[in-house]
Amino acid sequence: MSGHEFDLVLRAGRAVTPEGERAVTVGVRDGRIAAVEDAGAALDGARTVDVAEDEVLLPGLVDSHVHVNEPGRTEWEGFASATRAAAAGGVTTIVDMPLNSVPPTTTAEGLRVKREVAEGQVAVDVGFWGGAVPENSAPGATGELAALYERGVFGFKAFLSPSGVDEFGHLTPELYRSATAAIGALGGQIIVHAEDPNLLDSAPQAHGADYAGFLASRPDEAEHEAIRLVIETARRTGTRSHILHLSTATALPMIEKARADGVPLTVETCPHYLTIAAEEVPAGNTSFKCCPPIRGAANRDALWRALAEGTIDCIVSDHSPSTPDLKTDDFGSAWGGVAGLQVGFPAVWTEASERGHSLADVVGWMSAGPARVAGLPSKGALAVGRDADFAVVAPEASTTIDARTLQHKNPVSAYDGRTLKGVVRATYLRGDEVELDKPAGRLLDRP
Repeated sequence: MSGHEFDLVLRAGRAVTPEGERAVTVGVRDGRIAAVEDAGAALDGARTVDVAEDEVLLPGLVDSHVHVNEPGRTEWEGFASATRAAAAGGVTTIVDMPLNSVPPTTTAEGLRVKREVAEGQVAVDVGFWGGAVPENSAPGATGELAALYERGVFGFKAFLSPSGVDEFGHLTPELYRSATAAIGALGGQIIVHAEDPNLLDSAPQAHGADYAGFLASRPDEAEHEAIRLVIETARRTGTRSHILHLSTATALPMIEKARADGVPLTVETCPHYLTIAAEEVPAGNTSFKCCPPIRGAANRDALWRALAEGTIDCIVSDHSPSTPDLKTDDFGSAWGGVAGLQVGFPAVWTEASERGHSLADVVGWMSAGPARVAGLPSKGALAVGRDADFAVVAPEASTTIDARTLQHKNPVSAYDGRTLKGVVRATYLRGDEVELDKPAGRLLDRP
């Protein structure tokens, strides 16, 4: 440190802290925030950065729902491209989903393979979810869940309906209850893709370019009934349970009641559900296809109200990319997934600001909230003791998204051509500015 008190000092006229937005001087030592003082504090740093007048200093964003897909489907996305995209979007920590890689992260060996291929190529910090599938969820067969938990996964993802890939099977209600009880006994958390397969099977099947037909094939009721199973199981077992990518507002009263009753339940939603409405989806443009689906404008408004009221805990991308050839113009056969990791912040901020929300609100939903849900106590806040992860953003600057220029591996994005407000100008990881071609991220274990 050459006699300096801090490795880095940042001075910002605007910064979002847990106390709200204010002017600060931040001191960083050994990769952590060591001081957060008022503007003008005379902190001595080996390096000093003055945040520009049109910029705001935020804690690094956290995205706990990212499908990296490496190994096995690395042509869809890989650790190098996904983490570059994260950094370019102000995201300093991601938690990788246990599919669509081959092998999936459903065994200790699968986790070992995934960590081995990720090592040395990540631009931001990366944690891992494990997977609960039929092979490791039946009574008496849950040893792999314990092995994964001992090796540091942050929890376990389960599907209640087919996942779309054969190597990651979905759980019947009986298997789901068994897995949830076993995970609870470990002290762990289960995170759930909640759609009821029977109601999906009985719905009209999607085909062709008509988005309304696809929407009818994934009815609100399917999501609603699966969430009911999650709540009932959490109520009985006491296992921490998290509802992934909530798209339907019809389940909100049930969620509110469960939380009021003390059921250990958390909920996320995604930028595409908050910034796009079914009425806006162009015919045949399957970059908008995801499961559960983007629903109508009134539903979108209800999700925003639930965020404001605290019923929904966080916003994460559910970045689920694929190669362009899988995004045909047929909503029945095209791959379902929205690629949005890099553009989550500007998409949400554009809509949030129009609805009267503040940058502090967005930080709560996209940094503090995901960090809390995933269990990342060193992330998610500009506060003493936390990792010195920052995003420097120009909230009033705008850019028009060109999918071809994003860091995602493939140029497919539902946001292509949209003009969004909020430009990320720099990202810091443990006090060092991220250079996209010099990966310095770490692989994280559950604390």
